[in-house]
Amino acid sequence: MDISGPRGTHDILPGESSLWQMIESLLCRMAELYGYREVRLPIFEHTELFERGVGDFTDIVQKEMYTFNDRGNRSLTLRPEGTASCARAFIEHKIYNQAQPTKWYYLGPMFRYDRPQAGRFRQFHQFGLEAFGSNDPGVDAEVIALLVRMVEKAGVSQSVLHLNTVGCPDCRPLYRERLLQHLRPLAADLCDDCRFRIEKNPLRVLDCKISSCQEAVKGHPTLHSYLCDRCGHHFEQVQVILSTYGIPYVLDPKLVRGLDYYTKTAFELILPDLGAQAAVGGGGRYDGLIEECGGPPTPGIGFALGLERLLMAVEKQKSVAWEIGPAVEVFVATADREYERDACLVLDRLRAAGIKADKDYMDRSLKAQMKYAGKSEVRLVVVIGEEEIRKGSLVVRDMTRQEQREIPADELIEHIKSILAKT
Repeated sequence: MDISGPRGTHDILPGESSLWQMIESLLCRMAELYGYREVRLPIFEHTELFERGVGDFTDIVQKEMYTFNDRGNRSLTLRPEGTASCARAFIEHKIYNQAQPTKWYYLGPMFRYDRPQAGRFRQFHQFGLEAFGSNDPGVDAEVIALLVRMVEKAGVSQSVLHLNTVGCPDCRPLYRERLLQHLRPLAADLCDDCRFRIEKNPLRVLDCKISSCQEAVKGHPTLHSYLCDRCGHHFEQVQVILSTYGIPYVLDPKLVRGLDYYTKTAFELILPDLGAQAAVGGGGRYDGLIEECGGPPTPGIGFALGLERLLMAVEKQKSVAWEIGPAVEVFVATADREYERDACLVLDRLRAAGIKADKDYMDRSLKAQMKYAGKSEVRLVVVIGEEEIRKGSLVVRDMTRQEQREIPADELIEHIKSILAKT
């Protein structure tokens, strides 16, 4: 029997999970500052949602989805990304009938059958947000600014924002034909995936990370020369507002993102320190997605931020001191088993006061309990024994300063809080 975790998954153990919680809390608070509210979505959806929303000929749908039939022979898929699920929820609950824009954020695991490597897992975690209902370029700039500010606030510096536009259904067909003319003679120099993409989704060839493909497509025509007036004006305004926010960016004509639903603005935030997995987050506008999934015409834009990659960068740069508090602040030790009930009463009082507290459950001697508390880096130990019970007092030992005081039992909470407040 193999008792190791499945390939491409990883355990987040206590200690590490505390940092995850702090980062997640930061991201949620920042999203709420910008008017976003949390939506919680199913981990699996009907497969058709991703085939229609993400795109039949994307790598995700073609090669990476975890798809299975349930007992009713319905095809279900573990969610590979969050935007399509948000679109489905927006339509199903008729959110389009409410005042717009709708601003949602979400947090949780996603699943893609991919080649595991540093920063890339088959079960991975994303923080994402979506803004439905507005085609204002100011929303694009706000979403991009929020991604940049979140990563900065987490303590990661030296990020590079890559920015592009992928046009719209009015201007993209002409560019597609021009790009096909450029790519077809190069087919022999491209990887197998890109040879397939040429006819099905030629813009994806530009986004291939294989060096031979990148070399082969050099000199390709850029979409900027084929933009309609509406898309051109929209992209100019996004850049103006980003400059107003003081956010630098690099125009990247090869940035097209990997999903079919993108229109107009596309962006990625690159962290050079991460090596091959340098994109920590990205997204774009998807004005046709809601309609494609069966809803009314509704514009939208959003991004997804990879938490594993963000945590890698946080650990690497260490530019912010994320202080992870102790698992237990106060340990209640007893001189004998007969004081077990007294220990439980003290423990209950401490926890009711919001103090992280624990006691011995291994029948250790008092000496062994003190040793355990020291190894566990507990700040304070409350000692209960015969003399303390007789006098109605308790001994509080400060393990950091190696000093202790006997105090009246009814002053315990106030005394402990005053010590912890000075830590």
